[in-house]
Amino acid sequence: MDKLTIGEVARRAGTGVETIRYYEREGLVPQPDRTESGYRQFPPDTVQRLRFIAHAKRLGFSLREISELLTLRIDTPAPVACDEVRVHAETKLKEVQERI
Repeated sequence: MDKLTIGEVARRAGTGVETIRYYEREGLVPQPDRTESGYRQFPPDTVQRLRFIAHAKRLGFSLREISELLTLRIDTPAPVACDEVRVHAETKLKEVQERI
């Protein structure tokens, strides 16, 4: 499997390198493997994860809420995760509508 440098991930995801490092520290992006010289080597699916985070932020989700959604996606069986994500999304939609 191809591994990507942090710069390549940032370019493909349309985000900054420092943002990726911040998301790593916050646990939104898993810690990548490192080369012997210490360079981060990200799996290609990191790009999709970063795009998901950016999209969720644009929809008004906080990083805490995004973290919960990512945890549901990874740690929960698909049918259950879909139901829980739907509940989170509906709740967020109601919050946004109330603000408007």
